Amino acid sequence: MKPGSKASSRAQYSRSATGLHWLIALLIICGFYLGWIMTDIPGITPTKLRYFSWHKWIGVTVFELAVIRVLWRVRHKAPSMPRRISAWQRGVAHLVHFLLYALVIMIPISGYLYSSAAGIQVVYLEIVPLPTIIGPNPALKVTLGFVHIYLNYTLPALVTMHLMAVLKHQSVDHDGLLARMIPFRREGT
Repeated sequence: MKPGSKASSRAQYSRSATGLHWLIALLIICGFYLGWIMTDIPGITPTKLRYFSWHKWIGVTVFELAVIRVLWRVRHKAPSMPRRISAWQRGVAHLVHFLLYALVIMIPISGYLYSSAAGIQVVYLEIVPLPTIIGPNPALKVTLGFVHIYLNYTLPALVTMHLMAVLKHQSVDHDGLLARMIPFRREGT
C-alpha cells in the first residue's frame, strides 16, 4: 500500500497532520488567554476591543483549520496504536479525540453566534465581514455566552486528560506514542 493511503499502517502522523495539530493547539492557547484577560478588563476600552477582535480572529482561524483537520482526518487513517494498548484505552482515546474535535469546532461557532446575538458583526482580520446568521437577541445572547464559556472550560479538562495520557504513555509505558505527533522530526521510510 502507498504511504499516506487510508490503509497505511505507518507509526507517525504526517507533517501536515502534526503541523495542523500544533498550530491549532497554539492558537487555542492564545485565544483562551485573550478570552481570559479581555473579560477582566473593566469597561469598554480600546485595548479590550482590540483583544475581542483578536480573540474572534483566532476563533475563526481555529474553525477554518479544524475543518481542514477534520477533512484531512476523514481521508487519512490515524497511525496504528501499539498492540499492547488495551481495548478500553483505545476506546477512551478515540472518545477524547472525537470530543476534542467537536469542541474545537463548536467553540468558535458558539462565539460567532454569541457575537451575532449581541448585534456585533465579526469582521475577520478587519477585512472580511462574516454574515450575521441571527439578529440581535438579548435572551439568546445570554444563553450563547454561557454555552461559549462552558465549552471553553470543558476544553482544558479534555486537554488535561489528553496530556496526562501522553505523559503516561511516554513516562510509564515507554511505548513511543508521543513520537507520532512530534513536529520537526525526520520521517522514517
